[in-house]
Amino acid sequence: MSLSDDGGYGGDGHRGSETGQTRTRLPDNDGDIYSSGRRPRAGMSSRNLVTIVGVIVLLLAAIAFANRGGSGNSETPAGDSAKDADHAQPTAPTGTKPATGKNGGIAAGFAKTEQGAQSAAANYAVALVSANILKSNERHSIVKHAFVPAKVEEMQGKLDAAYSTAFLKKLGLDANGNAAQGMTYISRTVPIGTKLVKLTGDTASLEVWCTGLFGTAGAKSTTPVTSDWFTMHLQLKWASGDWKVEGFSQQDGPAPVNGDNKTSGADQIAKAVEQYGGFTYAR
Repeated sequence: MSLSDDGGYGGDGHRGSETGQTRTRLPDNDGDIYSSGRRPRAGMSSRNLVTIVGVIVLLLAAIAFANRGGSGNSETPAGDSAKDADHAQPTAPTGTKPATGKNGGIAAGFAKTEQGAQSAAANYAVALVSANILKSNERHSIVKHAFVPAKVEEMQGKLDAAYSTAFLKKLGLDANGNAAQGMTYISRTVPIGTKLVKLTGDTASLEVWCTGLFGTAGAKSTTPVTSDWFTMHLQLKWASGDWKVEGFSQQDGPAPVNGDNKTSGADQIAKAVEQYGGFTYAR
């Protein structure tokens, strides 16, 4: 799932501001829908199809609501500073520290350079598409520390409206964004690469190609944890000595062919998310 705001990374849905990508399988009994086995490739029942479509429509509706009235444009043409923007830039480590500190649990202190802007975009992508964005207190903290001051109040209002109690209920979460007892809601993003589209003075337009996990881990979950691929478009602005988000949006892909991996149990997925920590991303 995702968010979206109005000009860069849209601000308010979960995974997928332009489109949604969710696989949902309703169990025929009370067994573990994560039980070992190969991921089915065909033969989807009409009941499952209806459920999947319903979840996708739900996510898209929240994102569209959050983006309503937006004026940003993620399709910013590359400028002179974005040299060879259409070509992959070296991914080898530069040895430059990506950030000098943390601000509300989010990396902070990025350099006012092309590399610094890309590092900031990658780390903000992780924070903006996390499970905490569904919880009001954590969400307000993320918005406060990730966005430029002039956008904080607007984004908090949009995200609060998008992640309403009714919306959370449809995701199987309570009013505080928590899953039912015995369940664990998961949303974790992993940047694959970053691309600087344009850098002009105090503003930067970037794209972050991501993969991630989202869904609810639990034996009776009707929205099991699955993976998706998406690209986030972020507009950053230099404010208070750091890169901050001014706008954002999201679209599906590029996505590879799904691997025929053995599915893990719900407990394994939930424990893995708790046991394996995240990273501070650098370009």
